[in-house]
Amino acid sequence: MAAPAVWSDLAAEQAGVVSRSQLLALGLTGSAVAARLATARWVRLLPGVYATFTGPVPPIARVWAAVLYAGPPAAVGGVAALWLWGVVPALPEVVTVCVPATRRVRDQPGVRVVTLARWLPAHHPAALPPRLRVEEALLDVAAAADDPVRVVDLLLRATQSRHTTAERLRSALGQRPRHRWRTLVGEVLGDVVDGVRSPLELRWARDVDRRHRLPSPERNVEDVGPDGRRRYRDLRYRRWGLVVELDGREAHPDDARFRDRARDNLVVESGEVPLRYGWREVAGTPCEVAAQVVRVLRRRGWNGTPRACGPRCPFAAGPGTSSD
Repeated sequence: MAAPAVWSDLAAEQAGVVSRSQLLALGLTGSAVAARLATARWVRLLPGVYATFTGPVPPIARVWAAVLYAGPPAAVGGVAALWLWGVVPALPEVVTVCVPATRRVRDQPGVRVVTLARWLPAHHPAALPPRLRVEEALLDVAAAADDPVRVVDLLLRATQSRHTTAERLRSALGQRPRHRWRTLVGEVLGDVVDGVRSPLELRWARDVDRRHRLPSPERNVEDVGPDGRRRYRDLRYRRWGLVVELDGREAHPDDARFRDRARDNLVVESGEVPLRYGWREVAGTPCEVAAQVVRVLRRRGWNGTPRACGPRCPFAAGPGTSSD
């Protein structure tokens, strides 16, 4: 029989969770395992997987239980993997576990098992609990998302928190020519890499301006401030005194936030109105953005008629909608 220290050391490395196969490999007998379960010293979490403690099961123990049930080889995927990497704040109720395409493992309550054709490049070779690389997990979750705002949010969370880089994500995206959000992901990552705002400006022109028949703004207008410094306004509706700044990176360090505030203050000082939007708004809620722009333009003298881009657009109810 294995000494308690042997399996207890293993359990300590796995958040108090062990598998039957691990215990037997260490020399613990089936009857010894059954005795611990019968006396409630251990608790069965999943088939062949046990908690060596009683009481509430913490999230990390749930993850270990799922991956021990499915493997080896197995790796945590989906949102659960993003939670392990620190990209998202909460572990989902159902833990996704990935296995090679050659294996077949049944789902269990709280565990969803998926097969991967690209097993070797997708899973991380050293991380514990075993998991997919953050880039692979993120692109999987993004592909399943129905909301572009969710896709943008995940990309920004992962890159701004430095859990990955835009370059690594673009490399992973290159292996997925049929990714559902390939164009959007590529545009956002382009902004993240070098701060180029043209993809965001193009999306603004397509989804905010043209689809809603708004007046065309001047783009990348150079201004010289009172201090003599040259600044560029992304979009300027000069006739109506409205300036729109498009923030391709979304989250700036403190010094950049200071510069943004200073730039907005100069706009106000000049008698114009500043509005600021990022990927979340322009890609996720372009109709609501257009409605806000129209409200400001109306109050400053624009008398044009915006166009509804669809039945759910704020302008679908008529010219006065969302402009009062």
